[in-house]
Amino acid sequence: MPDEKKRFIQEFVPGKQVTLSHIIANPDPDMFDKLGIIESGAIGILTLTPSETVIIAGDLATKAASVSLGFLDRFTGSLVIVGSVSEVELAMERINMFLSENLGYTPSTITKS
Repeated sequence: MPDEKKRFIQEFVPGKQVTLSHIIANPDPDMFDKLGIIESGAIGILTLTPSETVIIAGDLATKAASVSLGFLDRFTGSLVIVGSVSEVELAMERINMFLSENLGYTPSTITKS
């Protein structure tokens, strides 16, 4: 059957993990314009699975430190927080700690550039 269509089924089965935790300290101001977020001393980037975890992480971040949510996407698991370098780092440490200790997630090493 030459015209037979092939069908592919893709599944995404996430583990409970923080897959990325990175801090960009003192980014170029142009980056804030490109991202459409308020300018600050640092940008914290997290990717979490399952993706709805970003709702919990966003709440934890704003309660743990003086940071703002730059971007939160519950469909992809992406979270961007902004604030001073120390506040962003504190928020990200709190997110990793809570998810690991209270919800059994695999944490991520927080990297910085």
